[in-house]
Amino acid sequence: MRTDKTISQKTIDAIVRIQEAGVKVAIASGRCTAGIMPTARKIRLDEFGGYIVSYNGACITNCQTGEVIYNINLPDGIVQEICEFSQKEKTGIMTYHNNDIIAENDADQYIQIDAKGCDIDIHVVEDFGKEVTYPVNKCLLTGDPDFMAGVEPKAAKAFEGRLSVYRSEDFYVEMMPLGIDKAYGLERLLERLGCEKSQMICCGDGFNDISMIEYAGLGVAMANASEEVRASADYVAPHCDEDGLVDVIQRFIER
Repeated sequence: MRTDKTISQKTIDAIVRIQEAGVKVAIASGRCTAGIMPTARKIRLDEFGGYIVSYNGACITNCQTGEVIYNINLPDGIVQEICEFSQKEKTGIMTYHNNDIIAENDADQYIQIDAKGCDIDIHVVEDFGKEVTYPVNKCLLTGDPDFMAGVEPKAAKAFEGRLSVYRSEDFYVEMMPLGIDKAYGLERLLERLGCEKSQMICCGDGFNDISMIEYAGLGVAMANASEEVRASADYVAPHCDEDGLVDVIQRFIER
């Protein structure tokens, strides 16, 4: 995606072209499945049997059939603890349920960013810790980027051995089931497809893309990614606003 979260027609055409040639395509994102589906349809994953790896690897969906082929949730009872940690650290907190964002504060600018990006509604609850008793794939802590840089190690220490904790954006700290990240989700998908990681190219520009970039046979960072993300890659493609994904397709797939 470009900086404005749109996809150029040139990129769409290139992705469709490789799918017509038999290449399987998946979108791996921290977003909920419903928030990814419009993009998946734009690049015609529903026609070619592509996949959505949502919630940073916690859920895998076949776009053509709608079948959820893998799903893992947070441990029972831990949402209340995450909520208490959020209150102590004075962060925002959110999760997803029934294709909505669940949050106590719909004025939180960072929760609004996700709602807008996914084109889904924010359902406001009075007491997050008491009301989120149903299974959820993850929780997100939100706050100003500099502040969240300090929250991340505190959360990692508080939930060590029970959750995986990492930032996806400067203003989000992901509270995930233990061991779950994009690399884990893609490994499950490869098992389903009967493929090896040496056959996989992963492209990304976010902190939560590092695991899959390092895992893939060819890991690609976009030029707009942070220095940390670029350092994890085998190849740095042009900026996402310059059709960097098209460069990867032409250079490594259609050569």
